[in-house]
Amino acid sequence: MPNDFSHTRTTGRLADNREIIFFDRGPGEPRLIHDERDLPAVSTASQLRFDPLLDEWVTMASHRQERTHLPPTDECPLCPSRKGRRTEIPAAGYDVVVFENRFPSLATSAADPGAGSPLIPRRPGTGRCEVVCFTDDHDASFASLTPEAARLVIEAWADRTAALSAISGVEQIFCFENRGEEIGVTLSHPHGQIYAYPFVTPRTRAILTAAERHRERTGRSLFADVLAEERDDGVRVIGSSEHWTAFVPAAARWPVEVHLYPHRRVPDIPALTGAERDDLAHSYLDLLRRLDALYDRPLPYVAAWHQAPVHADRDLAYLHLQIFSIRRAADKLKYLAGSESGMGAFITDVLPEDVAQRLREVTP
Repeated sequence: MPNDFSHTRTTGRLADNREIIFFDRGPGEPRLIHDERDLPAVSTASQLRFDPLLDEWVTMASHRQERTHLPPTDECPLCPSRKGRRTEIPAAGYDVVVFENRFPSLATSAADPGAGSPLIPRRPGTGRCEVVCFTDDHDASFASLTPEAARLVIEAWADRTAALSAISGVEQIFCFENRGEEIGVTLSHPHGQIYAYPFVTPRTRAILTAAERHRERTGRSLFADVLAEERDDGVRVIGSSEHWTAFVPAAARWPVEVHLYPHRRVPDIPALTGAERDDLAHSYLDLLRRLDALYDRPLPYVAAWHQAPVHADRDLAYLHLQIFSIRRAADKLKYLAGSESGMGAFITDVLPEDVAQRLREVTP
């Protein structure tokens, strides 16, 4: 796929043998990576248990109870290392860095938990979890990045999606960002994560089942039809560029929810052209800045990239971003209570058309 974005990629190992990859803007010499810490081995206790009532795998990772929780700024493990303070990043500075999570939900060497029972089988929690640090500036955010810096993050997503897809047993790659303590973030440094699952996730299975039914009825792509309808109607569209359109979905579940679609159907981030990646950097930054301007404060959100499964239904899937927030007013949060948590039946507090209008009108 044509892509002329210039960057330097350096890979190495941390003290406990986890992989770390630096992505630096522009051409240059690879970094020298040396982690001087004395670290314990990473847990391999992750396991999967099957829920027969919902036909879903549930991941058990009890060792994550010990993960770092909201440390003070001077103890942030995602900031660059400095004299007397060694962090997860063995460098004095960086542009974008990706490394294996020290407290992973899934692990490539997960131990065998035993077979379980025929009704409720168990499997090793095999997979991989990575951390993506967007910048070495602790006080920044994705929204505050320059287009060039955002473009480098996109390059890292593409690189890691392709690499993780090649791991035996991996079925789906999920790039995402949790932002804000209200969402449940335990580290405030601007970062996201990537999960390589050993199964196709429940939401993706449900979406692709709907897409398959639509194709059987109409012969067309469900995602392309949704995008075309939103663009033709226009009332929920927030912004549109040469290659991307952002809109509030007609049946939005969350108080603030926006989908960002490429105009060309592609299965995943690696399939985007250089021009589409360039345009995405600008479109995504505009969207994030509008979201932060909505209540004149940083908006807590989840940004979730929906990519095709590694092996199945790639001809059905359509890459898109879903970004949503639990903030329903400047001073109010939406909690998933009885109907949402107990029954999975969402009840929304605001009309999607009203949210779209407000996002169009704010100054990013």
